[in-house]
Amino acid sequence: ITNSGLHPTPTNKNHFNSIGSSLWKEETECLSWLDSKQPNSVIYVNFGSITVMPPLQLIEFAWGLASSNQTFLWIIRPDLVVGDSAILPPDFVSETKERSLLANWCPQEQVLNHPSIGGFLTHCGWNSTLESICSGVPMLCWPFFADQQTNCWSCCSQWGVGMEINSDVKREEVERMLRELMARERGKEMKRKVMEWKKLGEEATTCSVGSSYLNFEKMVRFVLMSAGSNQSS
Repeated sequence: ITNSGLHPTPTNKNHFNSIGSSLWKEETECLSWLDSKQPNSVIYVNFGSITVMPPLQLIEFAWGLASSNQTFLWIIRPDLVVGDSAILPPDFVSETKERSLLANWCPQEQVLNHPSIGGFLTHCGWNSTLESICSGVPMLCWPFFADQQTNCWSCCSQWGVGMEINSDVKREEVERMLRELMARERGKEMKRKVMEWKKLGEEATTCSVGSSYLNFEKMVRFVLMSAGSNQSS
């Protein structure tokens, strides 16, 4: 599935840097590839660790990306396709090899925070949604199940930081929306909105009077009080 020769490899870096929430091995070589790209020029594509799709939908996404003429980093798990391995057409690989990188997995937070990333094609899981907003990256949303539809609705209808792709995905729609996100006025407005939300998130978590900061302190006090009460009884 890769045109880059990348394969998951263990890391010898600091022990604590190797501790993360992902159950998939991360390919950090993609960060070096991103270093060679212009700011806000790359679409990051990742449908998470659970979402699966029929082979035809994989093909529609592939040709939508190809026709958009956008540079992209696409994370394709081996089990992304229902009942089969994720295999892309040779014509797609050859046509996009100069402006694409395909990999099995990656350190998502680092990728989203990279200055070359201009948009995120995502399944809208809550972790991905938060990480995208906190990185100031607008989204194209293709929700799959569970909370993803609600997250998508919030991003697109409430917060103004996303656009939803039809569940019955077609290459023409993918191409149109990628162009709109990366090069047109609606995409610029989404970028402005997501930067506003990023700032609010930073204030909520880092300021001593921020809402998330205070709520976390409140939770810690509650847990400690509950533990003390149980011990005394």
